[in-house]
Amino acid sequence: MKFLDKKNKGYIEISQMGSLFKATNLSNSKAHSPMKQVSSVGSSTHNVLHNTSGDFCEEQQEPMSRTEVLFRTYWRRAWIVLVWLLACLGLFVWKFVQYRHRSGFEVMGYCLPTAKGAAETLKLNMALVLLPVCRNTITWLRKHRPINSVVPFNDNINFHKLIAGGIVVGVILHGGTHLACDFPRISESDKSIFRQTIAAGFGYHRPTYTQILATTEVASGIGMVVLMGIAFALAAKWPRRRSPVLPVSLRRVTGYNTFWYSHHLFVLVYALLIIHSMFLFLTDKLMEKTTWMYIAFPVLLYAGERIFRAIRSGSYEVDILKASICPGKVLYLKMQKPEGFKFHSGMYIFIQCPQISPFEWHPFSLTSGPQDDYLSVHIRTLGDWSYQIYDLFQEAVLSRSKGCPKLYIDGPYGSAAQDHVKYDILVLIGLGIGATPFISILKDVVKGVQTTQNDHSGLRQCSLTKGPLKAYLYWVTREPNSFDWFRDVMKEISNSTKKQSVVEMHNFLTSVHPEGDIRSALLSVIQALHVAKNGTDIVSRTQIHTHFARPNWFNIFSRLARKHGGAKIGVFYCGPSKLARELKKLCTKFSTKTTTRFVFHKENY
Repeated sequence: MKFLDKKNKGYIEISQMGSLFKATNLSNSKAHSPMKQVSSVGSSTHNVLHNTSGDFCEEQQEPMSRTEVLFRTYWRRAWIVLVWLLACLGLFVWKFVQYRHRSGFEVMGYCLPTAKGAAETLKLNMALVLLPVCRNTITWLRKHRPINSVVPFNDNINFHKLIAGGIVVGVILHGGTHLACDFPRISESDKSIFRQTIAAGFGYHRPTYTQILATTEVASGIGMVVLMGIAFALAAKWPRRRSPVLPVSLRRVTGYNTFWYSHHLFVLVYALLIIHSMFLFLTDKLMEKTTWMYIAFPVLLYAGERIFRAIRSGSYEVDILKASICPGKVLYLKMQKPEGFKFHSGMYIFIQCPQISPFEWHPFSLTSGPQDDYLSVHIRTLGDWSYQIYDLFQEAVLSRSKGCPKLYIDGPYGSAAQDHVKYDILVLIGLGIGATPFISILKDVVKGVQTTQNDHSGLRQCSLTKGPLKAYLYWVTREPNSFDWFRDVMKEISNSTKKQSVVEMHNFLTSVHPEGDIRSALLSVIQALHVAKNGTDIVSRTQIHTHFARPNWFNIFSRLARKHGGAKIGVFYCGPSKLARELKKLCTKFSTKTTTRFVFHKENY
């Protein structure tokens, strides 16, 4: 612009814009855009997937077959699910055969062993469903590498849902068979056969269908089904997230709070389950009433966890060191780190605000590093509770004289992001507020490499404690103001040349048309001029270049596959499920077509 302004007017004419665009487009194509470099590397699928020269390491590996990739990806889940299915099948068959030879079979036929077989699987599943939500136990087990290497703790919520599905099947089979088959056959059975077989269990009186329904065992069973039906319905995706597809009247009574409180109906369900198991038809022997044997340990473990959590959280009242209102209705909280509070990067905590509710706890990823002497979180307003806490702190920040609301924390708890220590190369992908789990990881990676470099022994730490050597962050957001959330961290990392070799960060702004599009040409011009003059990006206001439009994930994976041939790369993602499926497919594709193996992880809370 200064070159075109030969008369030193301080501005240029519209007629000179053509020359300006030509100059900046030429320079823009050569600088600041790793996506351009990626395109040149990955424009041809053939070149990317079959070129084995240049960037690959000396010890070349053969690309894995699709079967091998799928096996390596799913074997831990597969063996857990297989053992569970075999256990359910074994219990069903065992009880089915047992009741096939009981006297009641002459009255009720195959309905009786079917219902009893389903009941045995229900006992198992009512015990197992509690284990995946024992978060403290799971966090403790994660620390043990032999156990963590064979048990997929990252899928604990998915396994919880799977077992819940098994409970639904068991209830339908057990309850439905009793109501539609067993009870009608008892009430309508031949009196002579009834007296010779099961009359003793009914006081030698053949009951009517209504009288059977009024018994303790049936009434308690129906009560359990009703309570579980309410809890299951409110835990479904649409009611839990208050989906717009629901009628307005239903949206008023659904949401996360309703889901959370309705799930506590299972306290009554387990009480009714014990009662139900003590008054069984056709079973007088105490040793055959085995329900308590199945659920005793899981119930005690879960109850112990809740008690431990209540005691620990009571001692973790934190002082608010700093509260900031960020663009996009995001609340930043910097809290005092409780004495003895230790965590690993990628972990999360639960936060409670008694001023809003003494019962509600909500999970948030820690954005502070393990070495920091404080704890920090970023809270995006997405629901009732988050809006309320945002309003409380906004009022406190604006009034200044008013103190901050009291907060309690509970944790820390492990998550999928905690597995980043298993890889030398990391790819961290966050959409919007989904970048929060990766901020502490970036801090930890930089700190870890610095510590290793400063080690006078010249030797890297052993493989059990080593950290990643390289991390890539791809942060995708629609609002440019979102880059304000972590600007300090971005500046801290990008300002150091040493750190830049460890962490490579890319920002993507999806609300702007792609680079090279005439509709974003003027913004690209301004962006390039600002970098040339000030050395910082005009959008993110850091040294990190902001790309426009959505990332081309194929090209990005192509570049990574060429640059890190033969390596095992951990891909960590936090965001909507739609992109997760796309990224998962790309990880499988490039693991089978190149010597680089991509292992996908998704955050689940």
